[in-house]
Amino acid sequence: MSNLDRQATPSVCGGRGFVVAEPVRELLSPRRVPLGESTEVRRLLPNLGRRMVGAWAFVDHYGPDDIADEPGMQVPPHPHMGLQTVSWLHEGEVLHRDSTGALATIRPRELGLMTSGRAISHSEESPRPHARFLHGAQLWVALPGEHRGIEPHFQHHTELPEVTAPGLSAMVVLGTLDGAVSPGTTYTPLVGADLTLARGAEARLPLEADFEYAVLSMSGEAHVDGVPVLPGSMLYLGCGRSELPLRADSDASLLLLGGEPFEEEIVMFWNWIGRSHEEIAEAREDWMTGTRFGEVKGYDGPPLPAPELPATPLKSRGRVR
Repeated sequence: MSNLDRQATPSVCGGRGFVVAEPVRELLSPRRVPLGESTEVRRLLPNLGRRMVGAWAFVDHYGPDDIADEPGMQVPPHPHMGLQTVSWLHEGEVLHRDSTGALATIRPRELGLMTSGRAISHSEESPRPHARFLHGAQLWVALPGEHRGIEPHFQHHTELPEVTAPGLSAMVVLGTLDGAVSPGTTYTPLVGADLTLARGAEARLPLEADFEYAVLSMSGEAHVDGVPVLPGSMLYLGCGRSELPLRADSDASLLLLGGEPFEEEIVMFWNWIGRSHEEIAEAREDWMTGTRFGEVKGYDGPPLPAPELPATPLKSRGRVR
């Protein structure tokens, strides 16, 4: 999924200088951003106060939207570099095409994982016909320096491992949780898990003390470490936790995101993650001139033009403003 904001602004993040080393409860409110003709997303990362959680650098939550009489998701071809995209659905379907020739329909609780490496382009759209409701999250993972230049590739996994406890099911989307390992390829130590809580459930989820964590509420009424987290909001939890208390006042769904704090400082502009202004400027030139990022075949429409770069050169600095 693309950042379609035509007033795109640079995000500077990464490095360990602003990692919260102890447990905290920092509630993050979303910024509403239009996505295509009929979809609006709630952007949790990058956030006004916090830029990353481990290697997780971008989090959008959308829906549930009634798209029965709408085109649904329509994201034209656009480029990526230096990151992985994670498509995660609770309702609906998304048709993925990319410049490697990959074509896949991603359905609820299936992992669509695209690794951009040095350069890729892709499109995403609701199939025709499509389900009435669309509800999901789109996430990006920053690639570390030694893997930024790898060949682009796409993975689609329809079966994922689960960790269970009374009233709790945790599907491991990416990385490792309590010994269960997702089949998706990762390049830094991290975890992404879809948590399903039954009404009245109380559980304690095992965590890695060296990871920093956040929890995104997808639906329902749940308390995370005693804090009520409403759908579309995210609770940043810091580091230093060996377990996470959870309680559900109704049937609820959460996304747990975590990982080792990302050491490198990065620059994120539009749909690219780089390390310098020059690298981002080169990517923009390559996209606008039709080189390097390849071609998405089969999408009915032109590719997205890149926004103009800001007048002030982009600089990588830290994880928060």
